[in-house]
Amino acid sequence: MSADNKQGELLQETFTHAMPYEWSIGLYGSKFFQEIKEKGRFAAAKCSSCGKVYIPPRRVCGPCFQEITEIVSLPPTGVITAFSIVNYPFIDPATGAQRPIPYTYGYIHIDGADNIFSHFIGETDLSKISVGMRVRAVFKEKSEMAGNIQDIKYFEIVR
Repeated sequence: MSADNKQGELLQETFTHAMPYEWSIGLYGSKFFQEIKEKGRFAAAKCSSCGKVYIPPRRVCGPCFQEITEIVSLPPTGVITAFSIVNYPFIDPATGAQRPIPYTYGYIHIDGADNIFSHFIGETDLSKISVGMRVRAVFKEKSEMAGNIQDIKYFEIVR
């Protein structure tokens, strides 16, 4: 096989030692998870130029390319904008265990935000869930929180 015709070859490496690493979620990611852990609500970024509010917070506004420096608090409530009930098993990279099926994953418009937030929804019966329903985040107990996305267990439907 010529050097320029190696499309089908896969590079594989086997390591005999653990390769621990650290990954930084940055200043705004830290603020997002601290707000959940300490106050049971969401931190978002508000653009001082156009007023758009982003959850999770981000450093730059998409439409106007301005650096965002203002952090605001949002409630843990919103509206389902889209969802899917998933029946395909997979290994959850956060836990290393197979995620129980079925489960519902959805897009949620958090009250006060201008974008959508995706996360699990705690209802798997298609007759009991629909676009437009109000939801509220269900958080882990404070003593169980680890400062990551799993601190939000799921969103429950507000009846």
